[in-house]
Amino acid sequence: MKAIWKGKVLAESDETVSLENNHYFPHESLNRQFFEISQTTSDCPWKGRANYYHIRIGEDINRDAAWHYPEPKEAAKEIKDYVAFWKGIEIKE
Repeated sequence: MKAIWKGKVLAESDETVSLENNHYFPHESLNRQFFEISQTTSDCPWKGRANYYHIRIGEDINRDAAWHYPEPKEAAKEIKDYVAFWKGIEIKE
């Protein structure tokens, strides 16, 4: 699987985890040059607290376009150290 935005591969892995129609990519599969830590968080009753990343390619910023659960609840433990995408980021096989 690949996560792509503006023609750049943000992450690529054959070991994604599919959960709630999202593909979660292992952290080590990220092209970190495109990621900036966001201060945004959100809470899910069964997954826990999500932290976000902005995606930057040149001057273009896609705010809070990726998220992860650093300490997921037990029900979502399989996505610890995995990142998912939205906001126009394309996921392709």
